[in-house]
Amino acid sequence: MIAIIDYDAGNLTSVERALRSLGADCAISRDPEFIAQAARVILPGVGRAGSGMASLRRQGMDRVLTDIVAQGKPFLGICFGTQILFDYSEEDLTDCLGLLPGKVVRFPVEHRDAAGEALKVPHMGWNGVDWRMNHPVFAGIPAEAEFYFVHSYFLQPTSEDLVAGVTDYGFPFTSAVARGSMVAVQFHPEKSGRPGLKLLENFLAWDGKEGGHAL
Repeated sequence: MIAIIDYDAGNLTSVERALRSLGADCAISRDPEFIAQAARVILPGVGRAGSGMASLRRQGMDRVLTDIVAQGKPFLGICFGTQILFDYSEEDLTDCLGLLPGKVVRFPVEHRDAAGEALKVPHMGWNGVDWRMNHPVFAGIPAEAEFYFVHSYFLQPTSEDLVAGVTDYGFPFTSAVARGSMVAVQFHPEKSGRPGLKLLENFLAWDGKEGGHAL
């Protein structure tokens, strides 16, 4: 069973539908005991850092997630569910889960590309990923594949060893990270067509033990 954590964030049912289309046995839950017993865990969502963390702490899910990572259980973070894995977010000045070292910062208000053209914030739409890590969860995804993004804040890991993928939006930012049994992406695989489904399919087959190596 795959547990999709419900912490009052949006977009959970899209993840459930994508997994079921792959034949996965999954359920959206906010029951810590159910989530602790699941074979795999996904933390997806769209929301704000302050309210998201408050919900996780209120449910006792912060402790459950720490235990899941310590056990080496396959874990996937998606979008906002990736951002709150880090130490701190500038959004709502929030202390986050601290499962990965680094912080989450906002795109500049005056955000421009290399030609000086203004870029909209949030970063919304299709964009590519420059993979920096050979990892089972990203295997078989074409280099030219694009994924669907929607976010105003981006990841700043403190360790380059975490960086599994980089995306350009005016400047390069980290869009995928991996460490041990954890993989997390800033984009939405459940909304990214075949490449996104391939990533989810890979996650369903991954044992959480075979990690990634820098390319």
